[in-house]
Amino acid sequence: MKLISVILHACKVFVFFTGCTILFYYGIMWVNEEYQNYHRYDEPEGAAIKVSGGNSSEETGMIDRLILFYLNGE
Repeated sequence: MKLISVILHACKVFVFFTGCTILFYYGIMWVNEEYQNYHRYDEPEGAAIKVSGGNSSEETGMIDRLILFYLNGE
């Protein structure tokens, strides 16, 4: 009788674990599908301006950019 109780308890744990795993899998698939259709690189709407265009008259070299990086502390 005790063996049947242990086997029944093991089956309950297995079914619970399998159900949670399936629920987690479909939750991850749902999140993936939501973000797959998210267009991050579309042109912005409204009065947006381009921030990093650079100045064509002022060409900075790699050393100048590195010094600017260290001066800003970023």
